[in-house]
Amino acid sequence: MSVKTRANKQSGATIKDVASAAGVSAMTVSRVLNAEPNVRPATRERVQLAIRDLNYRPNLSARNLARANAYFIGLLYDNPSAGYISELLIGALNRCRASGYHLVLENCDASGADWASQISSMLRTSSFDGIIMPPPVCDNADVLAAVAEAGIPCVRIAPDTDLDRSPCILTDDRAAARRMTEYLIDLGHSRIGFVRGPKEHGASRERCAGHLEALAAHGLESDPELLVAGEVTYKSGLEAAETLLSRDDRPSAIFASNDDMAVAVIALAHRHGLDVPRDLTVVGFDDTPMATAIWPQLTTVRQPISDMSSNAIELLASHLDGDADAAAQREIRSEIVVRDSSGAPAG
Repeated sequence: MSVKTRANKQSGATIKDVASAAGVSAMTVSRVLNAEPNVRPATRERVQLAIRDLNYRPNLSARNLARANAYFIGLLYDNPSAGYISELLIGALNRCRASGYHLVLENCDASGADWASQISSMLRTSSFDGIIMPPPVCDNADVLAAVAEAGIPCVRIAPDTDLDRSPCILTDDRAAARRMTEYLIDLGHSRIGFVRGPKEHGASRERCAGHLEALAAHGLESDPELLVAGEVTYKSGLEAAETLLSRDDRPSAIFASNDDMAVAVIALAHRHGLDVPRDLTVVGFDDTPMATAIWPQLTTVRQPISDMSSNAIELLASHLDGDADAAAQREIRSEIVVRDSSGAPAG
C-alpha cells in the first residue's frame, strides 16, 4: 500500500463534513487547509477546531491532482545556528522551487512550557503533505510522536536513533570528526581541546565520539578537562574558549564541533593576544558561510548541508509519489577543508 493510500484511509471524515461542522463552505475549508490569507481569524479557528475534532486528513491524491503535485512540505527545526539554518534553507528552497513544491517553516522551540502540545495541534490541523526534520528535531521523541500521531510522511536528516523509523538522509559525523582530529595529530598536536555540543543532540554525540576514537587510536590520553560543553551558539563558544584558554597548560589546538563556536574561539584567542594559528590552531565543523567571513579563514569539516536538505525534499517527494523503488536512506559524506586557522604547534 502506498504512502498516499495509507494517509487517505486514516480518517473517514470528508471536507464536506468539516465544512458542515464549522458552518462554512467547503471552499473556506480548502482555503484554511492551504493557509490562504483571506479567511477571518474567527472562521479559521472554527475550521481548525472542526478539523481536529473530526481527525480530518486531506486526501492527498485529490489535492495533488488539483494542484499538479505541488506538495506542501513542512520543515521543522530547532537549531540556534543561523549559518546552519541558512544553508539548510538554501537546499530545501532550491529543490522546492525547481519542483513546484511549497515549503513552510515551523520552529519547534522546546523552551516553551507547552511546546509539545502546540506542535501536536499544529500538525493535526496542518495542510502538510510531508515533513523534513533536521537535527536535533529529528531525534526529539515528542516531535516524532506528534508526527506519527498526525500520520504525516516524513524524512529525517542525520538522525541518531531509530534509523528504520522513516526514510532519512545520513551523514558521517563520527568519521568526519575522527578525520579532523587525526589531521590535527598529524600536524603535531597532542593537547587538543574539544568543544562539544549538547549531549542530547545526536550529531554532537557522534562528533565527540569520533574525536575520542582518534585520540585513542593514536595512543593519546583523553583529558576530561579538555572536553568542554557548548550549546552550538557563538556565546557558548566564547565561554568554552575562556575555560580552555585560561588553563596554565592550555591546548595547542581547539576543535569546536560547529563553526559558530569555532569562530568564537578565534575571537577570544585574539582577545587573549594569541595568534591563530601560530599560537593556537582552531578548527570547526559544518563549513557555514562564516567560516570564510572571518580572519583567519577557518579550517573546518565541510558538511554539505544544502545538499542534505535538497536530497531530503527529493526523497520525501519520491515516497509521496508512491515510488516503490525509492531508497529508504541516502548517505552524504563530509570532507575536511584546510584554510588558514590551522598549523603545526609552536616550538
